[in-house]
Amino acid sequence: MQLYPLKFKPILKERIWGGSKLRNELGKSTQAPNIGESWEVSAVPGDISIVSNGTYKGDSLKDLIERYPDEILGSNIVKRFGSDFPILIKFIDAADDLSIQVHPNDKLARKRHDSFGKTEMWHVMHADPGARLLVDFKHALSPEEYQQHLDDNTLLELMNEEEVKQGDTFFINAGKIHAIGSGVMLAEIQQTSDLTYRVYDYNRKDADGNTRELHTEQAMEAIDFSAEHDFKVSYPQEENICNLMVNSRYFTTNYLPLNGHLNKDLSQRRAFSIWIVVEGSVHLQTEGGSLKLRKGETCLIPAAVNLLLLEGESARLLEVTI
Repeated sequence: MQLYPLKFKPILKERIWGGSKLRNELGKSTQAPNIGESWEVSAVPGDISIVSNGTYKGDSLKDLIERYPDEILGSNIVKRFGSDFPILIKFIDAADDLSIQVHPNDKLARKRHDSFGKTEMWHVMHADPGARLLVDFKHALSPEEYQQHLDDNTLLELMNEEEVKQGDTFFINAGKIHAIGSGVMLAEIQQTSDLTYRVYDYNRKDADGNTRELHTEQAMEAIDFSAEHDFKVSYPQEENICNLMVNSRYFTTNYLPLNGHLNKDLSQRRAFSIWIVVEGSVHLQTEGGSLKLRKGETCLIPAAVNLLLLEGESARLLEVTI
């Protein structure tokens, strides 16, 4: 296999709450007025990423993994997941509030959907003044209390609000109720899953006058009612160092403020890595090729790559590994 940084064609998703920042600020090629999500690296069935650069341009991520599993994924990932790609990378632009929702954990997702669960993290790239996220309940409560507020259309009274700014980061365990508020654009790193149980949608209607489906009963078994406020991530920001942000069984994410260059010896790893540019631009060089990425772009470094050189000025990157 020829080893080089793999870039993929973004998979753009129209959403009722979507806006124009993915086009205007991140340069996504679309004229649609309400693009809410750009799936950057995906192996979700029906939304498989396609390589957009180099020798394998036009090949799907799934096909490459089937042909070169150890070279792409790494032996540790193959042992754990087989040929399943375990990570989904997105950019999200919320011009309006997202629905209040929850995601199932692995056990429940496997039982109901034969799928991974959905634990995720958010890194805020832009926030309008006063923009906020809803994360978890204000306090622990019983399922009966939750249901009563849902029936009374007062669920918002239970929700914990977090005003946010650029750089704020949140780790959202499966089972934690949440919603992204209007005016927030963020990078999302999550398990490979598209499972969402929508519990409240502000009673809004789509262009055809229909309300969106709610998943009240499914969500009840998935929600964690304990209100453990363990979601806000504090992390160091030392320049030209990969600073640990999140270390979980699902993924590890590091934050790299880059001014100059950084050499990374990858020869001892047994897994792929993903790089996401959240500010500025960066030039990546491997033994098999190079790539320039700007804000809002993402690439995958195959597991078999041994050396990576990164160069940039005032660049901010997220490194995702397993």
